[in-house]
Amino acid sequence: MKRSEINALIEDAKIFFEAMNFRLPKWAFWKPEEWKGMGDTEIVANQLGWDLTDYGAGRFEERGLILFTIRNGNLQSGHPKPYAEKIMIVRENQICPMHFHWSKMEDIINRGGGNLVIDLHGSNENEEFSGKPVTVMMDGIAHTVEPGGSVVLEPGESITLEKGVYHRFYGEPGKGNVLVGEVSSVNDDNTDNRFHRSMPRFPDIDEDETPVHLLCTDYPKYI
Repeated sequence: MKRSEINALIEDAKIFFEAMNFRLPKWAFWKPEEWKGMGDTEIVANQLGWDLTDYGAGRFEERGLILFTIRNGNLQSGHPKPYAEKIMIVRENQICPMHFHWSKMEDIINRGGGNLVIDLHGSNENEEFSGKPVTVMMDGIAHTVEPGGSVVLEPGESITLEKGVYHRFYGEPGKGNVLVGEVSSVNDDNTDNRFHRSMPRFPDIDEDETPVHLLCTDYPKYI
């Protein structure tokens, strides 16, 4: 992805968060030069902040995700915080590809906007689709979904995704962008994503201009 595209998408995200009355921490708006001396913070160590990916496809509108990690622990360092929280923007028909997590259990919450469609599969011992129905909790009520079946989260609704449950999601066409929250156990996007079809989690960036705000993957280079 070009840095100019990333900068524009972050600016659009800031406008959408504001319109949805969702407030980010003050450091979300720091310029790169304001990060000097912040290398030993929990923000940097636990990869908090802006995160954006096209999953290596180069077609962000079709397959991509922009998110902001608000809080997180750290599986590698043994940081004591056992939970994480993210806020995401999912566009109409913009797919977050099919994947599961080995370690993370998460609640996905529609915080407002359009409807979020989630396709589900169970997994087997070979980490392939199990071909069996999947039972998930949605706002405390059990729902059984056929293999590859979908659930739709309207604003205010949520789903619990346990370890090993394959899922992909996208905004329902005609309903608008979706403000999506995630509350989970510790998140590690470097080691804990099992994509059904192998793909990179983070994008390669063409630095055609300087960053407006740093991505969490920029910290080692700029701080």
